[in-house]
Amino acid sequence: MTQAPSDSLDLSRCANEPIRTPGSIQPHGFMLTLSPASDAQLVLQASANLARWTGMPAQEAIGRPLAQVVGDTAAGRIAAELAASPAVARPTYLGTVTVDNGAHFDVLAHAWDGLLILEFEGVDRRRAADFRNLYPLIGDFLVKVNQPASIPEMSELAARRVREVSGFGRVLVYQFDADGHGRVLAESKRDGYESYLGQHFPASDVPAQARALYTLSPIRLIQDANYEPAPLVPELNPATGARNDLSFAALRSVSPVHLQYMRNMGTLASMSVSLIVKGKLWGLISCHNAEPCPVSVEKRTACEQLGQILALVIESREDAQELQFRLDVRRIMVEMLGNLTKGADFLENMSGVFPELLRFGRAGGVAIVVDDRVLTYGDTPDATQIRALSEWLSVHGHTEVFHTDHLKEVYPPGADMVRNASGLLALPISRIHQHYLLWFRPEVVQTIEWAGNPRGKQASPSDPTQLTPRLSFQAWRETIHGRSLPWHVAEIELTVEFRSALLGIALERAEQMAELAEELGRANKELEAFSYSVSHDLRAPLRHIVGFSDLLIESGGTEDPERRQRFLKNIKESARLAGKLVDDLLSFSQMGRAALRPTKVDMNDLVSACIDKLGMEMQGRNVD
Repeated sequence: MTQAPSDSLDLSRCANEPIRTPGSIQPHGFMLTLSPASDAQLVLQASANLARWTGMPAQEAIGRPLAQVVGDTAAGRIAAELAASPAVARPTYLGTVTVDNGAHFDVLAHAWDGLLILEFEGVDRRRAADFRNLYPLIGDFLVKVNQPASIPEMSELAARRVREVSGFGRVLVYQFDADGHGRVLAESKRDGYESYLGQHFPASDVPAQARALYTLSPIRLIQDANYEPAPLVPELNPATGARNDLSFAALRSVSPVHLQYMRNMGTLASMSVSLIVKGKLWGLISCHNAEPCPVSVEKRTACEQLGQILALVIESREDAQELQFRLDVRRIMVEMLGNLTKGADFLENMSGVFPELLRFGRAGGVAIVVDDRVLTYGDTPDATQIRALSEWLSVHGHTEVFHTDHLKEVYPPGADMVRNASGLLALPISRIHQHYLLWFRPEVVQTIEWAGNPRGKQASPSDPTQLTPRLSFQAWRETIHGRSLPWHVAEIELTVEFRSALLGIALERAEQMAELAEELGRANKELEAFSYSVSHDLRAPLRHIVGFSDLLIESGGTEDPERRQRFLKNIKESARLAGKLVDDLLSFSQMGRAALRPTKVDMNDLVSACIDKLGMEMQGRNVD
């Protein structure tokens, strides 16, 4: 791959460039590939600049033993190091060797893409790289990272240390956001270098495939942006029949578009150290220099170690912040759930915890929609707008938690609610009915300072259909409207948990109502049986009264006073019994509120009383 002139670069194809298989290397060293299964160490490929470093043309090296290319001494040293520590997928430092023409090289080796890849970086020293200065540097940094400092403060310390080690004129630490844009958190620079602290770099500066490669390969160095790439000979990997995958090669050539980007920025040397947090690319330590700047393997190793430590510190700080945030939100949720179980009316309970709901969602307003009823608290849209919004949520199938920090982008009528509802968190509280719990966040107008106009791509002078990297990196401000603060991932997760808890409360309430209905059913049956028993027992003395009254009337013409006295006595006794039954019924109805008082009963009196009460029914019958 030969670097093309800047006026023929096409930025629109940058995201699809073969950055892992460029077919060439940077010329501050040379590359040889060998078969990992060959004991003879035969050279399968060589970079085209081999003659410059060893005096042997690349084509002549193909098929020869390594010793004939770099000399017996150098080949023996490499073979011994490989035997002691076989090459792995990441470049391993094998030591410093001297080839037959007296040139000295640091040698890196790794096995990848079916080959053993050897990289020789030219150095001025005969002795091996000295890593002794690495340990006090790392030790000092470890002591300081244990201090209770913020992520920007630790990033600024790391930037200073990396600049001291590498010699670059400016070192930035920046973090990628969810959209891939980078924000500069910390900076260390020499006088004369422009400051980018606090500025943003658009996602197009580091395309997705470049971010993926940064995740795999933690460090990348470009010593001179004006270099002429050295292609591999032959062009194709003998093991695969395709271009070599140089993802992990330290000498890997980079995109011509990126080189032009560096030159436009006034940077002729750069180094990037990946910050990997929980397996993902969190950000970069980005180093710039106005002049070409070689960085030896031991210095690169030190910078890589500093980056790894900083990434661990970032992970620890973020975990602590995340844990504290979740504890705070969960504490509010538990408080709300406790209050929601106190009453029977759902809407009344929910409206009673409006202040807690507002704090739970860090919102400006909250609303509850239950059928046609809309209850609001805080700064919210009006009831008509909220009903229309809930209908839209229902129609569009948002049956799970829905959230956005840019409502008008997905819901056009949201343009009329930007002031108090740029952000929405919607929680459906029924799978059947149109019931929603809604949190609203107000608009937060943001002014972002970009390192140059992020849309300032330039048309190529020779071809207006092609684009080249932006020419200016002067601060460019952009004001963003219609967005709220974004919803934290913990808020979304805890909202889902809150919904489950609400459904649990509703289920428990439904079970209680079902149990109550069952108890009422049993009580009704018992009441029916009791009513039947009472009506039967009351009818007996009433029948006696009616019956003896009829007999008394029928015997009105007789002069048998003894018989009349007996009728009147029975009438009186039946009336007394009916009155006693009413008194007993009243006593029975109060038994639930009074303690039982056991008493002795004369069973002979009880049997005699039963016989007396049944006297009318027993007439003319043989009863035992």
